[in-house]
Amino acid sequence: MFKGFRSFLLRGNVVDLAVGIVIGAAFTAVVTGFVAAFLTPLIGVATGAVGDFTQKTFQVGGTTFPYGAFLNALISFVLVSASIYFVVVLPVGRLQARLEKPKAAEPAKVDCPECLSRIPAAATRCSFCTSEVAGLPGFPAQALQRG
Repeated sequence: MFKGFRSFLLRGNVVDLAVGIVIGAAFTAVVTGFVAAFLTPLIGVATGAVGDFTQKTFQVGGTTFPYGAFLNALISFVLVSASIYFVVVLPVGRLQARLEKPKAAEPAKVDCPECLSRIPAAATRCSFCTSEVAGLPGFPAQALQRG
């Protein structure tokens, strides 16, 4: 029983997931600190108000609605999302696109005149029905037109 549990814990994907969660938590703290220290005060400068809206409330029928806390959470979410997108997602996407090898174009395919299966245009024999297709009248011209 413990042997199976140990092998489960030491599988690559479980360890990778654990590392990802820990790194994600640390990265969240960094991004949240950046937003709180730099971006939220910029909103205060741009709007001419304090960047913290926690004390904003309104009352209806004796009940207090602290909408400022929601505004802070909403602004923080938008700023954190934008920061992650522009600082992490876009650069990593561009790096992956640059490092990705271009995919080879798929060879042109035509229909076999015997069984109508799709086969490469350069084939000399159909891989489905094994009939010879090389040298049939019109087959190479057909291959170039349909490709």
